[in-house]
Parts: sequence; C-alpha cells; structure tokens
Amino acid sequence: MRLHFQEYRSDRAHAPRLIILHGLLGSSDNWHSLARRWSKEFYVYSLDARNHGRSPQSDEFNYDVMVEDLRQFMVAHHLNSVYLLGHSMGGKTAMQISFKYPELVAKLVVVDIAPKSYEAHHEHIFEALFSLDLQKYSNRKEVEHALMEPIPSHSTRQFLLKNLRRKNDGKYGWKMNLDVINRHYDEMNQSVEGIFPKPTLFIRGQKSDYILDSDIPQIRSLFPLAFVKTIAGAGHWVHADAPAAFADLVSEFLSSSGGRTK
Repeated sequence: MRLHFQEYRSDRAHAPRLIILHGLLGSSDNWHSLARRWSKEFYVYSLDARNHGRSPQSDEFNYDVMVEDLRQFMVAHHLNSVYLLGHSMGGKTAMQISFKYPELVAKLVVVDIAPKSYEAHHEHIFEALFSLDLQKYSNRKEVEHALMEPIPSHSTRQFLLKNLRRKNDGKYGWKMNLDVINRHYDEMNQSVEGIFPKPTLFIRGQKSDYILDSDIPQIRSLFPLAFVKTIAGAGHWVHADAPAAFADLVSEFLSSSGGRTK
C-alpha cells in the first residue's frame, strides 16, 4: 500500500531521516508544526497510516500490515537505519517494525504507549462519532456542538474534527475509515513482543496512565537501551500539551551520541 506522507526537507547536507507515525484517529496533519521544527536538524517524513488521513483504505487493519506498509514506504524511498517516532498506535507500529526489522531503525522514540495490552477505552468516542449524521450539518461548528455532550474535552473534539472533510457532493464525511478502525479496535490494544537492542526513548505524560511505573521493567526487558522520560503537566497527547519540552527532548535524544538524555 502506498501511504500518503508529508515531507519536510532539511537544509543540512546528509541530514538523518526521521519518520513520524501518528496515533489512532490521527493523521500526519497533527504533527505539522513539530515536523517543521525538527526539519532544521532532520529530513522528516510524516505518514498517514492506512485507513487514516489521505492514505488508502482497506478492510485489513492490524500491526502486521501497518509494519509492512512502513517497510514498503522505506524501500520505495531508499531509506534505511532511520530515526523512528510513533505516538500511541503509531508507537506500537514503531515498536513492532523495530522488533521485526531492527536493521531499518537506528533510534526509536515511543510516545505514551507501552508494549503491553490495554483494555478498550475509546468506545465512547466511536459511539459519539457513529451517532452523527454528517449529512445534516452545514458547517464545522455544528458538528462540534453535536459532540460537546458525549465528548466534553475541547482538545479531544478539536483533534477528532481534523478528520472532517467535504465530499464531492458538498456534504461532510470522515477522512478515516471509521467502520474498519472500529471493527479492528481490539487488535490495536494487543501487546507487541520482541527485542530491540538499540537506543530507545519512551516519553510519557505526567497526567497520562498509559505508561505506569510498573510497566518500566517490561519496557527495559524488551528495550535494553531504553530511557523513560516524563513531561510534567502533559496528558496522553504529550506533543500537543507540551510541544516545546517534547520537541527539545526528542531532538536531544536523537542528536546525542548513544541516545543519552539529561
């Protein structure tokens, strides 16, 4: 599958390649500001996963096929030994390709997700999105208003509304393949297993419960060179809650010898 991507060219000669993988119900658009910032140091590719953003849609949706999508992208663009960053679902995809093809990844950044399995906790979001009859709304504000009661969080609503698009008939629709994503949601919550013996940075939000202290021993058993860093005041969308601190931490890790961080 040919994934849609956004490319941020660096002025630096021979700049290291950095690939960004977004989370569930996200897209490459969520990472535009950070990708531009990092392009001063790295040549950045920000990808849309299958069934998300402007990438093709498919009834197949699991980590195995997303790993193969990413591998094919790297082959098509003559990439190897890249820096790889993934948030949430993208973090598990990044972990899985690092286990399966460790030669393709020089350093790994995993954002607010552990390799463990998770209980389903997005059902209310899927229910809210499926409850909308997008055909009847004439503007984005009306859609947001309809989501206010089932999804009280303003930041979550804004994140989801980035998936809204105008179809050829002028009516609203979703960019993502909501039916397939929902159908395979349990597979997104499964654990991933393997060993990746290269520098790895796990970043978690202080207000998030996705990476607990009790998860750290498992992380270090699968990623022997792992660092775990916590960003104060941030939730699960660490990169949106504390973009400056997050960007600096990632840059420091990727630019340092051996992946050291302060």
